[in-house]
Amino acid sequence: MNNITLTRPIFPDQVTQLQSQCTLTMGEKVAAYSEAEIIDLLKNASGAITTLREPITAAVLDACPQLKVVSNIAVGYNNIDVTACTSRGIVVTNTPDVLTQTTADFAWALLMAAARRLPEAERYLRDGQWQHWSLNQLVGKDVHGATLGIIGMGRIGGAIAARATGFGMNVIYHNRRPSTDAGAAQLCSMDDLLKQADFVVLVVPYNADTHHLINAQRIAQMKPDAVLVNIARGGVVDDAALIAAMKQDHLHSAGLDVFEGEPALNPGFLSLPNVVLTPHIASSSETTRRAMAQLAINNCLAVLAGKPALNRVN
Repeated sequence: MNNITLTRPIFPDQVTQLQSQCTLTMGEKVAAYSEAEIIDLLKNASGAITTLREPITAAVLDACPQLKVVSNIAVGYNNIDVTACTSRGIVVTNTPDVLTQTTADFAWALLMAAARRLPEAERYLRDGQWQHWSLNQLVGKDVHGATLGIIGMGRIGGAIAARATGFGMNVIYHNRRPSTDAGAAQLCSMDDLLKQADFVVLVVPYNADTHHLINAQRIAQMKPDAVLVNIARGGVVDDAALIAAMKQDHLHSAGLDVFEGEPALNPGFLSLPNVVLTPHIASSSETTRRAMAQLAINNCLAVLAGKPALNRVN
């Protein structure tokens, strides 16, 4: 039997499935692992089922010579040194497609909550401040008929754009190249998108090219009443620059599901009433999280059985 290590708990029935087909080692930590702890966890593994929180570095790979596959429970894989895996003949896989629609739904949840000030309104009501009605009470920003700008037009970006049709929105996008997922959305430059969009949604992967893609200079290009939504990755936005801009009332609001250094959070966000903050849960419906875990399992088992991976990265 192959030895498989599962770095984080998954659904019990899926654990049972793995135990019936391999010798399974399970990590139980909720907090981040140190590199030494990851090595200890993976040292006897031929397959690893990981999450974005486990950095699979060259040093880890060198200490785990039996490893044949790293199967990430995520679309992204910036936690894995793919080049180092490739040079060692280790297959890397991810879980695209299964979370597209759920993540697109959540992007809209953040967008609407930020636009219509839902967290502020709930706090206002819960704190007993609602004593009367007034014309300018918690006025928000209209979504219908506005311009939506999507940065990163892949499957998820396309699903977000499709939902904008029902709101009669003008949809523009920026991508490295024209996208077949764009539908009727119009390709434009980054500068034009930031200047025109009432709502800017980030759906790009995180890498060296997208680190602080949205920085102080680009935030300054946005409309002063624009809404920024980040469901991409922490690090795509310069969090400190965003906080500084919002303290100066540049931008109407923001909806953020990801942060630099998460789960740590820049405390500056906590004093901003017009920022909606969620703990990286865009794909978090039971159906979708189950599908992600199952796809990661299937990828891992396929490689160890000598079959092609369903979703090979390298």
